[in-house]
Amino acid sequence: VTGGSSGIGKCIAIECYKQGAFITLIARDENKLLQTKKEIEKYSVNDKQVVLCISVDVSKDYEQVENVLKQAQEKLGPVDMLVNCAGTSVTGKFEDIEVNSFERLMAVNYLGSVYPSRAVIATMKERRMGRIVFVSSQAGQLGLFGYTAYSPTKFALRGLAEALQMEVKPYNVYITVAYPPDTDTPGFAEESKTKPLETKLISETSSVCQAEQVARVIVKDAIQGNFNSSVGSDGYMLSILTSGMSPVTSITEGLQQVVCMGIFRIVGLFYLGSFDSIVRRCMIQREKSQSADKTE
Repeated sequence: VTGGSSGIGKCIAIECYKQGAFITLIARDENKLLQTKKEIEKYSVNDKQVVLCISVDVSKDYEQVENVLKQAQEKLGPVDMLVNCAGTSVTGKFEDIEVNSFERLMAVNYLGSVYPSRAVIATMKERRMGRIVFVSSQAGQLGLFGYTAYSPTKFALRGLAEALQMEVKPYNVYITVAYPPDTDTPGFAEESKTKPLETKLISETSSVCQAEQVARVIVKDAIQGNFNSSVGSDGYMLSILTSGMSPVTSITEGLQQVVCMGIFRIVGLFYLGSFDSIVRRCMIQREKSQSADKTE
């Protein structure tokens, strides 16, 4: 599990450990990793289980990522499931976001998933088994105000996942893309400090999920080999609306998309209208405030 020292990544690691898995946690902060290791070990189901910690930045040096994953596989055996959960976020108006933030987010959120996946895929194909999970976001299904740096990196994961799934499906290797909603994590709390008002108001139209709940859904979908993993009714609707040419796991899933697409599009248009209204109201209020300041 990359990004496994906190948030959704940590909860996914705990969920897998509860099911008897051996866990390798990968993150940058060694102290956080060791604290998380102790926390996860409380959920062991047998004496043989191991939690291995590796401190590395998965977004910087591919060779380094490849080497540490080789070491992990030498200690614990081949990777059955890779969960790419390392990620970060920056919010703000497009023109206010520092240019290097666009580069940093693409490195962490996209390349930080490419590198570990590239390091394990050959072995998975040879073994004719494996699961790779990409943790995207609902902001990777729908571009929203304030997420011009973040959303594209999460959209990119879907493109990678679709292309990769077509390559590896004959080898019995399955890809899952998870689209969690706003989730109560340290990263979300940090992001909320700098969110523009418009982004906050749009976010408030749906509830905040617990990381444990999101983790359970992701692990279940990954084990079942589902391509899409969504949480709650809003997540289900978004997955239907944005299904496009993405793979389906069953005929039933495909039929649901066909049947529900039209009605969900109508509902979606109402949502988009309300988001546009929020942005317009905030702009008018801001302009009024600026005019009043100039008058004074």
